[in-house]
Amino acid sequence: MSYRNTCPCFSEIATITIELKKLESNHPLSAKSLLNLAHIFQLSQELKDYFNKDFLDVSEYPILANLFAELYANRSVSDKIFQCILDENTIDDKASKTLQSIRKKQKKLEQDIRMKLNDMIHSSTYSKYMQENIVTLRNNRFVIPVKEEYRSQIKGFIHDISNAGSTVFIEPISVFEMNNELNGLKKEEELEIEKILQELTKLFYPYAKELELDVTLIGKLDFIFAKAKFSKSMQATTPIINRKKEIHLKNARHPFIEKDKVVPISVDLGDTFSILLITGPNTGGKTVALKTVGLLTCMACSGLNIPCDQNSSIYVFDHIFADIGDDQSILDSLSTFSSHMLNMVEITKQATENSLILVDELGSGTDPLEGANLAISILDYFKVMGSLTIATTHYQELKQYALVTDGFENASVEFDLSTLSPTYKLLVGIPGKSNAFEISRKLGLDEAIIKKAQSFMTSNQIDIENLLKNIYDDKSLIEKEKSQISQELARVSTLRKSLEKEKEAIKQQQQNLIHQAKLDARNILLQAKEDANEIIKQMSSSSNRKDLENARNTLNAKIKDIRLTDTTNEHNSNLVDVKNTLEAKDIKPNMEVFVTNLGQNGIVLSHVSKSNEVQVQVGNLKMNISIKHLTLPDKTNKSTSSLATNNAKVSHHISKTRMIKSEINVMGLNVEESIFVVDKFLDDASLGKLQTVRIVHGKGTGKLRNRHSSFFKKSSSC
Repeated sequence: MSYRNTCPCFSEIATITIELKKLESNHPLSAKSLLNLAHIFQLSQELKDYFNKDFLDVSEYPILANLFAELYANRSVSDKIFQCILDENTIDDKASKTLQSIRKKQKKLEQDIRMKLNDMIHSSTYSKYMQENIVTLRNNRFVIPVKEEYRSQIKGFIHDISNAGSTVFIEPISVFEMNNELNGLKKEEELEIEKILQELTKLFYPYAKELELDVTLIGKLDFIFAKAKFSKSMQATTPIINRKKEIHLKNARHPFIEKDKVVPISVDLGDTFSILLITGPNTGGKTVALKTVGLLTCMACSGLNIPCDQNSSIYVFDHIFADIGDDQSILDSLSTFSSHMLNMVEITKQATENSLILVDELGSGTDPLEGANLAISILDYFKVMGSLTIATTHYQELKQYALVTDGFENASVEFDLSTLSPTYKLLVGIPGKSNAFEISRKLGLDEAIIKKAQSFMTSNQIDIENLLKNIYDDKSLIEKEKSQISQELARVSTLRKSLEKEKEAIKQQQQNLIHQAKLDARNILLQAKEDANEIIKQMSSSSNRKDLENARNTLNAKIKDIRLTDTTNEHNSNLVDVKNTLEAKDIKPNMEVFVTNLGQNGIVLSHVSKSNEVQVQVGNLKMNISIKHLTLPDKTNKSTSSLATNNAKVSHHISKTRMIKSEINVMGLNVEESIFVVDKFLDDASLGKLQTVRIVHGKGTGKLRNRHSSFFKKSSSC
C-alpha cells in the first residue's frame, strides 16, 4: 500500500446553516461567522494537501481520491478573512485604511484625555479631592473618582456613584468636548467595521454551494478516518460480504473486552445448520458469545471492520433482533417470562427469512417442561421461516432436540472443573453440561446428598449425561490436538521462511561473486588494452626489429600470466599420445602439426623462437603457439580428434569473443606496421565471428587507405 500511515487532523467546524441562508439573502455576516466559513476553506485545503502528500499512489484509493478531489478550497478568500479578522471580537487595524486612520485618531485623543485628567488629579489644587489618583471609564467616557463631600468642587457631569456612596465619578467640563469627539470616532469605527464585514461577506456570495458541499465531504472523510482509526486500535479486518445468508467468524473478539483478557470464539452459521443452541453453566460466557456475534454483525453491516481473523464472512441482514437481559417491571406487572414473551411476539411479527435473531435464555422464567416445549416450538418456527438464530438455554430437552433434528446444532462454553472457573471457549458441536454434581462435590457438599440426588435421575437421563460427557471429553482432546498441530504448522512456516531467507542470501552472495569476477575480468582487459597501446607506441617510434620482438615477447609473457586454463582442453591434452610429442629440433617450417589446445591440424610458418613458440596457420588464422601444444597429426583416432576439436573450438571461440573488439585505430603507423596490426586484428575478428569491424586510419596522404584496400582484396579473411 502506498500510504505513509498518518491521519489528517480534523478540527471542529461549526454548523453553517444560518450563514448559508444569510448568504442567499445577501445579509452581512458577523466576524465569528466569517471566521467559521474561512476555517472550512482552510480545512479543505489542508485535507487536499494531506492527500496529495501522504498518499504516494492515489490510484489505490479511488473512493477517497474522488472525495478529496471534490473538496473546494479558496486560499485567497480564507487568507483575506484571517488577515482582517483577528478573532470574533476584533477587526485588525489594517482591514482598511479608513479604520486604521480612525483608530490612530482614537489613540491620540485617548492619550490627550488621560494626560489632561492625570495633570488634574495630581495637581496641588485637586489632588485632595480625589478618592484615588486614577483615570477610569464610565458610560464609555473618561472620568475621575472624587470624594462625595467634594463633589461641588469639581465642575463637570456625574456619571456614577459607588455602592457605598463615598465616591462620585465625575467627567470634568474640561474634557467634555474631547470625550464627545472620542465617542464620535467610536461611532465612525463601528460604521467602518460594518462596512468591512459587508465587503468580506461578499467574498463568499459565489461559493455558498461549495461551502455546503465541503461540510458534507469533511463529515464523510472524518467518519471514514475515524472508522480506520478505530479499526486499527482493535487490529480489525475487513470481512467478506457473502450472499449465501451465512456467518463465518474466525477467532472473533468482543470489541469492548480488553485485548489481553478477551477469549476469541469461532462461529459458523447458515451453511449446514441455521439454529445454534449454546448451553453451559452460568457465568460461562454464553451471553458474551451471543453479544459478540450480534455486535460484529452490526459493525460489518455498518461498514466497520471487525475484530476477527482474515477471511471471516457475514451476510447483510435486513433486521437483527436481540432479546438479551431481564426486562421485568414491577410498575408494568411484568415478570421475567412475560417480558421475554413480549419481545418474542414482536420478533415473530417482524422477522423475515433474511433476519438474524439472538435470544438469551429462551423459555426461562416459567415451568421448565412448558418453557422447554415452547422454546422448541419457537425455534422450529424460525427454522421454517429461514432466519438464522442463536439461542442460549439450560433446558435438557433443547439439547436433545438439537442432537436429532436437522438444521439445529449444539454448542457449549468450556468449564474447567479443576479450578471451578469458565475458560470462555466456545465449542461448536458439543452440548454443554451443567456440571451441578461435580461442582457441588468440589465445593464440599456431603457425598450422601449428591448420591441421593443422582438416584432421582432416570436411566435415560444418566445415559445422556454420560454420552454428553464422552462427547465433551473427545472434543476437548481434539481441540488440544488441533492446537498442537497449529503450533507445529506455525513452526514449520517459520522454518520455511528462515530457509527461504538463507537461500536468498546465498543467491545474493553468488551474484556478488559473479559481479566481482566481472570487475576483475574488466580490469584485466583494461590492463591488456594499456599494454597493447604501449606496444603500438613503441612500434610507431622504433623501426628496430629487435625492439619489436622484445615487445611481442613481453606481451606474450603477460598473456601467459593471466590466461585461464580450460579444464576440458587440459583433459583433452592428457589424451595425446606421448609418442607423438614434438621436440623443438623436430619442428620446421611448412610442417603439418596437430594443435592440441585447438584440436585442429595446422601448418608451421616459422622457426622456433627463443620463447619456444612458432607461428602456425590453422585454417585462415595465423597465431603464435607454444611447442608444448604441438604434436604429429593423428589421422587414425578421428572420433577422439573430433571430440577434442569441438571442445577446443568452443573454448577458443569463447576466450576470443571475450577479448575481441570491433574497432582498431592505426593512425600514426607506417604502412608495413599497420598491415601487420590489421592482419592480426582481422584474424581475431574472424575467430570471434564478428560481422562488421571498423578500422580507423585517418586522412593524411591516403597511402594507408590505398594499401589497406588492396590488402583487403587479397586477404581471405575479408
